[in-house]
Amino acid sequence: MQEVLDFFAQWGNRLYETFIVDGNYLQLLTGFGNTLLITVCALLIGVALGTTIALMKFLAGEQKALKPLAVVCDCYVTAIRGIPVVVLLLIFYFLILRSADGVVTGIVTFGINSGAYMAEIIRAGIQSVDKGQMEAARSLGLPYWRAMQRVVLPQAIRTMVPSIINQFIITLKDTSILSVIGFPELVNTAKNVVANTFKSFQVWTIVGIMYLIIILILSKAAKRLERSWSRGRQ
Repeated sequence: MQEVLDFFAQWGNRLYETFIVDGNYLQLLTGFGNTLLITVCALLIGVALGTTIALMKFLAGEQKALKPLAVVCDCYVTAIRGIPVVVLLLIFYFLILRSADGVVTGIVTFGINSGAYMAEIIRAGIQSVDKGQMEAARSLGLPYWRAMQRVVLPQAIRTMVPSIINQFIITLKDTSILSVIGFPELVNTAKNVVANTFKSFQVWTIVGIMYLIIILILSKAAKRLERSWSRGRQ
């Protein structure tokens, strides 16, 4: 038992020396900040894009003139969900956004990628609301958009938020592929630290802990929202 305790004590000391004493925490925290920046911006773009696409699909059911746009939206969702994120990143980096820096490329790539998944999340959330809610709102004289805004979406958000947080977690982990283009996010920064210190085990352990902390916080937040809203329905 004592040997096990001594092992973990030595392991903790090595992590402390690598992260704090050697000063590598500044580089890793900077890389982690870049990761969070791209994730948050990409998620905002994804929510805006996904909401627009989902509403466009529903509105196309009301107005036949918008059906061609709905078909375009379906093609976008199918194509983006079928292309691996790393391939999408390389397309934007080498072909579409050749003159842009890594931050812009990362935000655009993950924003467009998450937008396709957000569209399905928001669509499913709206469909989870009973159709009678929309019919009742329309019977009271509310226009389609006002009924969607005031009646349907507030109820759909309760269903969508846990899935949106889950998509945030997925995007957060996917940003590690930005190391392919040399952007200094957390994984690429960790590679540079390993190259300078030759302490791969300690560095990657710290990186794993940093990812784990933020993901646990987000998972707990999603569970609390589900519990609070489920109590509100009772």
